[in-house]
Amino acid sequence: MNSFNPNDVAIRSGHFIGGEYVDGNERDGAHRMEVARPSDGVIYASIPLADAALVDRAVENAWQAFRHSGWARMAPRDRAKILRRFADLVEADAPTLGRLEALGSTRPIAQAVGWDVPFTAEGMRFYAEFADKLGGEVAATDHDHLGMTIAEPYGVIGAIAPWNFPLVMASWKIAPALAAGNAVVLKPSEMTPFSVLRLAELAVQAGVPAGIFNVIQGDGRVAGDQLVRHPRIGKVTFTGSTRTGAAIMTACAQSGTKPVTLELGGKSPQIVFADAPRLDDVARRIAGSITGNAGQVCVTGSRLLVQRGLADELAERIGKLFAELKPGATWAADTTLSPIISAPQAARIEAIVGRTLEAGATLRYGGTRVDGGAHGAFYSPTLLADVTPHSEAVREEIFGPVLTLQTFDTEEEALALAQHPDYGLAAGVHTADLGRALRFVRGLEAGTVWVNRYGRSADFMIPTGGYKRSGIGKDLGRQAYEANLRFKSVLIDLRP
Repeated sequence: MNSFNPNDVAIRSGHFIGGEYVDGNERDGAHRMEVARPSDGVIYASIPLADAALVDRAVENAWQAFRHSGWARMAPRDRAKILRRFADLVEADAPTLGRLEALGSTRPIAQAVGWDVPFTAEGMRFYAEFADKLGGEVAATDHDHLGMTIAEPYGVIGAIAPWNFPLVMASWKIAPALAAGNAVVLKPSEMTPFSVLRLAELAVQAGVPAGIFNVIQGDGRVAGDQLVRHPRIGKVTFTGSTRTGAAIMTACAQSGTKPVTLELGGKSPQIVFADAPRLDDVARRIAGSITGNAGQVCVTGSRLLVQRGLADELAERIGKLFAELKPGATWAADTTLSPIISAPQAARIEAIVGRTLEAGATLRYGGTRVDGGAHGAFYSPTLLADVTPHSEAVREEIFGPVLTLQTFDTEEEALALAQHPDYGLAAGVHTADLGRALRFVRGLEAGTVWVNRYGRSADFMIPTGGYKRSGIGKDLGRQAYEANLRFKSVLIDLRP
């Protein structure tokens, strides 16, 4: 995808309810929030902030669409056809969606068009295939009874998506919910609100009934809280910070014990043994993990654990890869290092690195803000050595391109260092020893373990989700589809 002029992108603002744009509460006057571009800090648009009345309107509209549009009662194969048509429209709209995504997020245009949009479309197709292939089942009972479970949609799913991959993360929530026959009310991040609005437009064009997919704008304090507490919401799905996830769990418990799917924070280890094959490939995987989207990824492999004797050589190779990256605006085709989402977040990264250095760590590479040529908040890929398990940069999820380096001698020591007291989202193991790899697969407290790779593939069947404070439930896979269904038990007495 070629570079583009950010000032040439047309923006449609507002909420999307019942198949049309709505500009807030017309009677009272909507409060609005300005939205800045991460690449240069320029205010380029504003959004109306949903209040309780607007949230109620969106949820009630979705509930009525669920009850009366026929979406849930439609033949599953027909629902799948509409979702496949939705995926086709998303794919065909890649130039528009890609520009909207790149303009207001941290996703460079080449990656938004080349990966984010196709991944979003393919996820829709994947879940469309579940619509007529996974439902209830007949139970094993005695001869005089017929027992079965019936799968039914919840009704209205309340979804809250993060800012780091706006389209992809939204699709993880939308696709399985719609395929299962639910309606969805989605709140995107107030920092990245516009690409998902376009997604909602395309859904209606594909034949998804108006109201089945509504989008509301706003912050978490009002719009998000009102959404998860709404009595019509049957289930909540959220991706974001552990702190916010805990608040959502509390709100759901207080408003009707709604089930939740939560993909939360991570502080994932990458464990490299001396026998790891192809050290250049290992270095490339590790560098790519911590610099992809400027480290603003929940599964970022931010804790590097290396067998002693290999650490200096591996660190040097990683440093060379850091130096090859080109920071720049997301609308520039040659950008390979994304901006930080905001100036306050860049300042937070800088402060954590500074305090970690003051506590005795050694700066091997980076550690400074850099010029991305667009006056945005850019931070250099950073490697900190001589850290301990108690170092702030080791304990805290930084959400930036900051990698810490620790060494070990034995498997037991590596496993002990890998376990984090709070997080358990993902982990990577790099070794040529299959037995060792499987021992770590079993021993690591993590929802995903990658061996001799780091990062997801396009295999949507493999779920993702964390242990401990990294979350509850799974996105992707069969598990995500089933999480959007509730199961009713039926027992029929066949005796005359």
